[in-house]
Amino acid sequence: MAGLIQLDRILQAQGFGNRKECRALIRHGQVTVAGAVCEDPFAEFAPDGLEFAVDGEVWQYHEHAYLMLNKPAGFECSRSPIHHAGALDLLPEPLRKRGVQPVGRLDEDTTGLLLFTDDGQLIHRLTSPRHKVAKVYQVTAKHPVSDQQIAALLAGVQLHDEPAPIAAVACERRSEQVIHLTLTEGKYHQVKRMLGAAGNRVESLQRIAIGGLRLPEDLPEKSWRWLTEDELGRLLSV
Repeated sequence: MAGLIQLDRILQAQGFGNRKECRALIRHGQVTVAGAVCEDPFAEFAPDGLEFAVDGEVWQYHEHAYLMLNKPAGFECSRSPIHHAGALDLLPEPLRKRGVQPVGRLDEDTTGLLLFTDDGQLIHRLTSPRHKVAKVYQVTAKHPVSDQQIAALLAGVQLHDEPAPIAAVACERRSEQVIHLTLTEGKYHQVKRMLGAAGNRVESLQRIAIGGLRLPEDLPEKSWRWLTEDELGRLLSV
């Protein structure tokens, strides 16, 4: 349980600017705590579960940010995008300012579940090859996916510049041209290269799960939300 913390420090930790900027917000009457305006930047509050509002927008204090985004096509997973808009731009400014990072990357034309956090230990746990965290992709292929191609994906296909064949953990047929492919690695263009090596081609690609966490059906593309405690617990248990 955290002790009492000054309001300006709370706002700074939540991404609302440096100490000077946060004090200005408070002194100008732009911050409310539990529904009441607080103009004293040095007022102290217990941060755990604290609800506050800045310019009328309600926030809750989080020691670490754990977020999910339903990534659309046309966005790069980089803090310094080059050819397209950045997926980080779909998040509110305070979350970007507090330094959240994407957990792994999706190609510009790949859609689906993208996690963000400022918890470096969790990023390492979910992205390190040593932990073998499963990622599930819904793959729409250009041609019908044959039994032989599924068998090849499960047995392992040879990719250019890789010393050994790469195999999927699971491959489930959903329709003639759609499969669910489960991987525990995150190599460059891996799904596209694997389908190509098996003799097919990816037409569209969506990540639908990471570890025990699935993309919610009610989360529209471009939308984000905080992870629930249950969702975070499933990620931490993988």
